[in-house]
Amino acid sequence: MADGAAVVAMPGRTGGVLADVWGRSVTRDAVLVVGAAALVGGAAQIALPVPGSPVPVTGQTFAVLVTAAALGPARGAAGMLLYVVVGGLGIPWFANGTSGLSGATVGYLLGFVLAAALVGRLAAAGADRRPWRTLGLMAAGNAVIYLVGVSWLAVVTGTDLAGAMAAGLVPFLIGDVLKALLAAGLLPSAWRLRHRLSTRATDDRGNR
Repeated sequence: MADGAAVVAMPGRTGGVLADVWGRSVTRDAVLVVGAAALVGGAAQIALPVPGSPVPVTGQTFAVLVTAAALGPARGAAGMLLYVVVGGLGIPWFANGTSGLSGATVGYLLGFVLAAALVGRLAAAGADRRPWRTLGLMAAGNAVIYLVGVSWLAVVTGTDLAGAMAAGLVPFLIGDVLKALLAAGLLPSAWRLRHRLSTRATDDRGNR
């Protein structure tokens, strides 16, 4: 809790993630983890079918990676694990209102957990503070998701790796670039806003 408060009071500090602006407590962390899972579940309902592919275009990957960057590795991965487990138990918040851990898209769900841990770790090290770094952050997270997702897709469908990539990777690249550009504007802007608010709060305390 003290560390979270220190991050707010020291705008120049390089550690921490955006969610630390509220400080740290068990209750806050639990709310953020549940909120992250719910956000991804909501984004999953924005789903467009891709001809010839069992994998739809959704808002999930954007929600997963941005949420992980904001929450950090532990809370980000916990949120995605909660999302996968609860959906596996029957809550219909996977793409197109589905549930259960079976089928061609399970690899992508598992990739969300790993990608959230990686992206959260990189963000905690400052990789979401500048647009070009955020682009690399998004690329790294997407790479993990596709590594697991496409591999699973190839095994489940019995296709070779080239076929799995054609169905589970290539159709989504343009969308991923657009999502990465959006994140490259959103996350650094959030940091600049946080910095201004923290500086203003420090100045106000100094003037009292």
